[in-house]
Amino acid sequence: MFDFKIVTTWFDNLLRQTLGLGDFWSILIECVLVGVIVLTIYALIAMFMIFFERKVCAWFQCRLGPMRVGPWGIFQVLADVLKMLIKEIFGVDRSDKFLYALAPCLTILASVGTFAFLPWNKGAQVLDFNVGVFMITAISSIGVLGVILSGWGSNNKYSVVSAMRGAVQMISYEMSLGLCMVTAVVLCGTMQLSGIVEAQTGPWKWLIIQGHIPAIVAFCVFLIAGNAEANRGPFDLAEAESELTAGYHTEYSGMGFGYFYLAEYLNLVVISGLAAAIFLGGWAPLNIGVDGFDTVMNYIPGFVWFIGKTLLVIWVLMWVRWTFPRLRIDHILVLEWKYLMPLMLITLVVMTACVALGWTL
Repeated sequence: MFDFKIVTTWFDNLLRQTLGLGDFWSILIECVLVGVIVLTIYALIAMFMIFFERKVCAWFQCRLGPMRVGPWGIFQVLADVLKMLIKEIFGVDRSDKFLYALAPCLTILASVGTFAFLPWNKGAQVLDFNVGVFMITAISSIGVLGVILSGWGSNNKYSVVSAMRGAVQMISYEMSLGLCMVTAVVLCGTMQLSGIVEAQTGPWKWLIIQGHIPAIVAFCVFLIAGNAEANRGPFDLAEAESELTAGYHTEYSGMGFGYFYLAEYLNLVVISGLAAAIFLGGWAPLNIGVDGFDTVMNYIPGFVWFIGKTLLVIWVLMWVRWTFPRLRIDHILVLEWKYLMPLMLITLVVMTACVALGWTL
């Protein structure tokens, strides 16, 4: 498996030794370059996700989806982005101008912050702290502030009701989401995301295999809670257009609305990427203990494995969205507090017992 640290170490030596730059300029250039790469990939993935969901939705509804702009409609998203960029951003009467402008920035900040933790390949991870799971939970919580402030700052009753719904839902499902990740931490013995992926390298070492029943339960709950955390259907009560117009971003236009739109799709990528990294081995190939098969699998680059697993999870979550009807707000909270939370507490205890007694594969 290719280690991407070879590339980053070479570039660092190029700046420090070959070009003779000091620590300050080397670190500054590296940070700016990484930031530009992350934001570029972020934007490209968001555009791909918009097009991908439109096509998946069309397939489920026996339609063709976008077909007009470009071959097979591939330039439709570019046209929509251009339209959004040139649309006027207008102020709302008697709104809190500061909070109104701050909310989209907080939402996109939380999305980019968690996106930077995704392990694309061995050594290819922008942020890799030894308390990575804790940091992911903390940074993703900033998104709740963006939802609340967008509703409150808009001076719109529909937006306020939507923000309250969204905040309650996101805060509630963060509990189950955190417990799912703690279950993986118990099995792998580390909170570092790269360490969790490293613990899944080898024959039959993916977490849902070596953790068997508790890990499979945690994986399923993670997908449900992640879907709710990202405000995706059937948990999109905050954007129930039949009741609340467009939800907490009703009063936004132009790129103010565009930030919320981008963050929604990238949150889906982040949830799917975390599910792939924590439970499906991330960039680790599928090894079954047969030398010939394992050798072939190891030749496939790690980023191909990670992207493939992430797209598989994304497709499953889109399948759920376009299959099940929207839930009521009381049903959503009952599902979390009466079923998922107790289930995950029991699963965590069972996983701890399995690890202590050596009942893992």
